Amino acid sequence: MTFANKQSLFQAMKVAIVGVFNTIVSFALFNVFLVLLSWSWFPSITVSFTVTTFMSYLINRRWTFELRDSGVSGRETASFFGVNLLAYVASVAIMWIAEALFGPLTAIGSNLALLFAAGLLILPKLAGYRDVVFGRALAEQDHAIEPSTT
Repeated sequence: MTFANKQSLFQAMKVAIVGVFNTIVSFALFNVFLVLLSWSWFPSITVSFTVTTFMSYLINRRWTFELRDSGVSGRETASFFGVNLLAYVASVAIMWIAEALFGPLTAIGSNLALLFAAGLLILPKLAGYRDVVFGRALAEQDHAIEPSTT
C-alpha cells in the first residue's frame, strides 16, 4: 500500500485527528497521575498509554478505517496492541533519553518529551495500523464491494 492516493491521505488525516484526540486524553491522564497524584513519569505514561490504546483501537477501527463488521480477529487486536507496544517502548525510551540528557524532568519537561515522542511516532503508527493491523480487513472490505466482472 502507498500513502500517495486519496484514500490513504484521508486515512492519514483521520489517524492524525484520532491521534490528537488520544494525545489530549493521554496528556490529561498523564498529568493527573504525574502532577495531582505525584506519580513518577514511568507509571504515569504506562497507565495513560494503556487507557488511550484501548480507546484508539475502537476509534481507529470504526472511524478511521471504517470497518463496520463485527468480525474483529484476535490477530487484528494483537497486532494493534503490538504496534502500540512498540510505540510505548519508543516513548519510554525517549523519556529516558531526555532524562539522561537533561537530568530529572519537571512536569513541563516530561510533557515536552512526551509531545516529541507523539509527533515522531504518528507516521509509523499510521503505517502499522493501515498495513499490519487493519490491512486484511480493509482488503476483504474492498473485495466485498468491488463490482463483479462477468
